[in-house]
Amino acid sequence: MLAASVAAKAVLAQKPTMPAPAATAPGPVPWMRGLMEVKPLPMTPLVPDAVAQTNATFFTTQQRATLRHLGEILQPAYKGYPNATEAGAPEFLDFLIGASPQDRQHMYQSGLDRLDSEAQQHFHKSFAEVDASQADQLIRPRLRPWMNEHPPTEPYELFINMVHNDIRAATVNSEPWSEAARKAGQPTPNVDLYWYPIDPDLHREAATGTVRP
Repeated sequence: MLAASVAAKAVLAQKPTMPAPAATAPGPVPWMRGLMEVKPLPMTPLVPDAVAQTNATFFTTQQRATLRHLGEILQPAYKGYPNATEAGAPEFLDFLIGASPQDRQHMYQSGLDRLDSEAQQHFHKSFAEVDASQADQLIRPRLRPWMNEHPPTEPYELFINMVHNDIRAATVNSEPWSEAARKAGQPTPNVDLYWYPIDPDLHREAATGTVRP
């Protein structure tokens, strides 16, 4: 019995182990054409003294005006809820993009400049001055459905879709949106959970120190 046990173990030891099959990406499907793989951003160490530093005016005056009007078009006010400007989304994105990697900064800056340039070319005025119908002609052709982790590959189309997503996310995660949800009596999970500007503090003068239970 001992010899049989040893022989069995020897046979198992000689049996080659099969490597686990590698995970493969989903096959090419129509809705993934023109989309790219997005890898997580590398984690880099932060300098403690620089964590709280902000750049409240990362965009130029014209770029901020373009972003503000773009936010009002993509995220308008609705049933008591604020639009992007009323929620402070442009100021938040100015801070966020100012602290983002350079490729994301370049995408925003070049995208806002191109949007304003196309408005000048088609309507002979800045994007901040176009009406909703004119803005729709400039934006809608670039919007398209896209899967998470598979955004568009064309740079300008990528900007339009990413800024659309960022404006909405910044708006619905703001204090004014949370207050609107409270007034509407909506049991939403983001009530009292929102971003708050560090510098500049948009509510410093209006702060009352009220503590909610």
